[in-house]
Amino acid sequence: MKLIIFRHGLTSANERRLYCGGTDLPLSDRGREDLRRLRASNALPPLEGMEIITSPARRCLETLWELYGPFPHRTDPDLREMDFGDFEMKGYGELKTDPAYLAWITGDNDSNVCPHGESGAQMRSRVLRALRRVLRTNRPTALFTHGGPIAAIMGELFPSEQKNLYQWQPAPGGGYEVDTNEPAYKPL
Repeated sequence: MKLIIFRHGLTSANERRLYCGGTDLPLSDRGREDLRRLRASNALPPLEGMEIITSPARRCLETLWELYGPFPHRTDPDLREMDFGDFEMKGYGELKTDPAYLAWITGDNDSNVCPHGESGAQMRSRVLRALRRVLRTNRPTALFTHGGPIAAIMGELFPSEQKNLYQWQPAPGGGYEVDTNEPAYKPL
């Protein structure tokens, strides 16, 4: 089965290096420009005949539209980014002395839950539930989602590579083309 996975384009939160999960930001001007250049390069895989599923976040929908136009799609809330709770829309500089933040990033930060948010493990469980639904259809599918969910999906599909979350996260507007039968992948 063919699976194409896109990370949304650049947002103001990406540019400012802020934790952004549930805040429904649009693409930044630079993010739109980058995606338009990518579209003009003719390097994008075709989506004809594929099921298109997006996170409900505006930045994911806008990425689909910038790259492919108003393509028929559906949304799946399980493809949302991690809920950063009290750390949402804040950066390291603002949080580095917050005891709750220090507790979250120290030790097993995959299991540590953001105050009023979720853990990496909780996010991964939700995202992998969506992946299982997609794989059961055995239908070629394109996903437009976020860095955390992409890392969860790729880590699940390619565990032998033993990459961490950050090694799997593509740049904004990037992603992977996956053949789940092989299994094999190539960066977009």
